[in-house]
Amino acid sequence: MPEPAVAALSAACAARGLDPALIPGVVRYLELLERWNRVHNLTAVTGAEAMLDRHVLDSLSVLPWLHGDRVLDVGSGAGLPGLILALADPVRDYLLLDAAAKRVRFLRAAIAELGLARVRAEHMRVEDLRPAPGFATVVSRAFAAPPEFVRRAGHCVAPGGRLLAMLGQSAAAEADLPAGWAYRCVEPVRVSGSSASRHIAVIEREAA
Repeated sequence: MPEPAVAALSAACAARGLDPALIPGVVRYLELLERWNRVHNLTAVTGAEAMLDRHVLDSLSVLPWLHGDRVLDVGSGAGLPGLILALADPVRDYLLLDAAAKRVRFLRAAIAELGLARVRAEHMRVEDLRPAPGFATVVSRAFAAPPEFVRRAGHCVAPGGRLLAMLGQSAAAEADLPAGWAYRCVEPVRVSGSSASRHIAVIEREAA
């Protein structure tokens, strides 16, 4: 991994109060992703520095909004944000869900390589998942617009839990949600090395 990218990751860890011990894991993850990407086309983003900026640092931006001890990443793709969050926050259990078999094969290989004992990946559509109990946090990155995210994944949220939608423009969170759900907040986030607009929409069940 290029030295500037490692320096950028170190700075991002310091800014977020993260343990720099996660850096070797992130570096190994990016190496694996680059290697698999040449054959399996897992992401359109290429090069370690670009992947760091557009994937890893973006994934880390959702950390402050995680809730509870069980996290579901819907449409995880190459493990974004779930696998990156698990590296930075190893005290929670993570399920990475994706409907594409090749992505799940990569996720399982990365989980094994990185020794992430509290992370698992499943080849499944979220509509077919029936978790018992539900998840305290259900997160998505580029999976669906907030109303569709709620319709497809809301049944996976435990009582008192939340959905986290990672968005570009805040206008995406102006769409009406299904009945019984409401935006708790829509917060801007700053991703190091990027000028792109990014927001986190926190969605919860409305009080009875």
